[in-house]
Amino acid sequence: MDWDKLRIFHAVASAGSFTHAGQMLTLSQSAVSRQISALEDEITTPLFQRHARGLTLTDEGEMLYAAVSDVLARLAQAEEALKNVHEAPRGALKVTTSHGIGSYWLVPRLSAFLKECQELELHLVMEDHELDLSQREADVAIRMRAPVQADLIQRKLFTVHYHIYATRPYLDAAGTPQVFEDLARHIIVGYGETAPPEVREVNWLIDQTRRLVRPGSKGRMIRINNVTGILGAALSGLGIATVPDYVAVQHPQLIRVLPDVPGPSFDVHLVYADALRQSKRVAAFRDFVVRESKDWRY
Repeated sequence: MDWDKLRIFHAVASAGSFTHAGQMLTLSQSAVSRQISALEDEITTPLFQRHARGLTLTDEGEMLYAAVSDVLARLAQAEEALKNVHEAPRGALKVTTSHGIGSYWLVPRLSAFLKECQELELHLVMEDHELDLSQREADVAIRMRAPVQADLIQRKLFTVHYHIYATRPYLDAAGTPQVFEDLARHIIVGYGETAPPEVREVNWLIDQTRRLVRPGSKGRMIRINNVTGILGAALSGLGIATVPDYVAVQHPQLIRVLPDVPGPSFDVHLVYADALRQSKRVAAFRDFVVRESKDWRY
């Protein structure tokens, strides 16, 4: 069987649709569909059941998917073994994390890491949705939740706490809330529809304040799709926002509002595939972020 067709088959089976697989492989949907049809013709066996909601594997497709997954895992291990022949970590390392953790925690620390590992080429992807580590969409992830997949290794790094913040000019103009119900008279800034799905209750302030707002009140909700936009809105005096403490501490002009009201908190984990357990590149990055997060609290 042609390996290119098998690689495309594996991507389709993992993604559940030709469209999503095409996006992963940078191929058109029609090109992916043709390759799958050609593979099915080659082995004279249907691999997918096609229906309006997507694709499901046939029994034969499940068998082939398991075999190709095993081959990919073995190839990944062989690739790491070849790279580990060299004493120093070298080659490309793709790290994925959320927009907030990446921009405000990781990037300011990367200079020291790159000095330690001068033969590494770092590729940092900051997305508020998770890349698939099992499919090697990235080598390492820093995530705001623990993974559930058995083939992923995890290590807790630190805990992120959220609280309510605003600037002095905004509070002088709109008044400082004394109790939570006072927030119904304020502009509340929170995440939009693209809030990080892995972070539970990240929009807790909007969710709890919305029920307090009545017709005719001054309270309004403003939604922004990432932490940088929310931070910018708070710093410009646009309204009251929930901001991670590790971000707020970098901006002393932000004042904690209702300091006795606890916000959500999330454990941050370093995650990588078990196939990369022996990778010197991954080990170097792991040791670095563990060292940076030791005794770090915000």
